[in-house]
Amino acid sequence: MEPVNYLNDMNLKALIIDDETDICYLLSRLLKHKNLETMFVNSLSDANTALKNQHPEIIFLDNHLPDGLGINYIPYIKKNYPESKIIMITAHDSGDDRAKAIENGADFFIGKPFTSDIIYKTVDAVSN
Repeated sequence: MEPVNYLNDMNLKALIIDDETDICYLLSRLLKHKNLETMFVNSLSDANTALKNQHPEIIFLDNHLPDGLGINYIPYIKKNYPESKIIMITAHDSGDDRAKAIENGADFFIGKPFTSDIIYKTVDAVSN
């Protein structure tokens, strides 16, 4: 018997929080291949609004945003939306940032640039 791939059976939602619009479009396109409904915002304040209207199962969170650090936003997400899985994505990939992101509650940490394979494997890991 083959394992069930729940991503194909459900319409999971993903929120992308990144100030680089190109990254948002790229991630949206990749996630649609995994049958995820996507939306994106470019700031933490817009993320607050989006999260109030939609409770995504997966959140892709950049660290350096125009109105703050994503790493400091993780505890807010975990407190208010504990069922959401957080995947931190950043071009500033340091050991300290990785440790702090995980300590704050991030489920995964991906450095930029990333490959489609890394995104797919990470989505599979947080969805099982």
